[in-house]
Amino acid sequence: MDLGLKGKTALIMGGSQGLGLAIAERLAAEGADLILSSRRAETLEEVAASLRAEHGVTVRTNALDLTDTAAVTEFCARVRDEYKPDILLNNAGGPPPSPALGVSQETWAASAQSLLFSLIQVTEAAVEGMRARKWGRIVAIGSSGVIQPIPNLAVSNTIRGAMAGFCKTLAAEVAGDGVTVNMILPGKIDTMRVGQLDTARAKREGKTLEEVRTQIAASLPAKRYGQPEEFANVAAFLMSVPAGYVTGQMTRVDGGMIASI
Repeated sequence: MDLGLKGKTALIMGGSQGLGLAIAERLAAEGADLILSSRRAETLEEVAASLRAEHGVTVRTNALDLTDTAAVTEFCARVRDEYKPDILLNNAGGPPPSPALGVSQETWAASAQSLLFSLIQVTEAAVEGMRARKWGRIVAIGSSGVIQPIPNLAVSNTIRGAMAGFCKTLAAEVAGDGVTVNMILPGKIDTMRVGQLDTARAKREGKTLEEVRTQIAASLPAKRYGQPEEFANVAAFLMSVPAGYVTGQMTRVDGGMIASI
């Protein structure tokens, strides 16, 4: 299937590693030009050089800390006036594990800023041009915790749930302008973030990391962790021309992990 992405410009938040990087690689393979953003400028440049060399696409970078409100405002001005993306991936690193109670106000505030408020601001900047051009794709990476809260991830469960509400509301507002808005919910995808969570669980339960990962894999209907490339394939479709009538959806990529309908 031709995804129609050649020559499109995609802004990839959190594009230096994990799911963001996997999606950037998939879009570059389809011929899309990229703007990559994350906190680490040196890593971004390394990734950009690799993607340019392999796929021959234009890749620009913009290091950004999503907790820095002044930097986010400056970044959004560039999104409006310079970058003008056709596609936006909203993606930010998850907060530290925690129960629902006893979380510091600083953690709540920083997590809400990076996972919600800053991404809403970036979305507003990007969607202006999309609506004017009558075409756009916005995809947010959420979490299975939006549907089934994950133990000891209270901050993530709470804030990503709010992002889901924003995406669903926005989808209805911009659908008539040719802009789609969707969220993808990863389950156990084998990324560094999931590895960190598994390591924390192993420590809490007094088990080895291998024991925890074997136990988790056995509990999944697919009997294995997903690969970032599998997740990226779904994201690329939702960002494509053929997906123009898919909007306001939460799509699970979890190997059947969530038991509810």
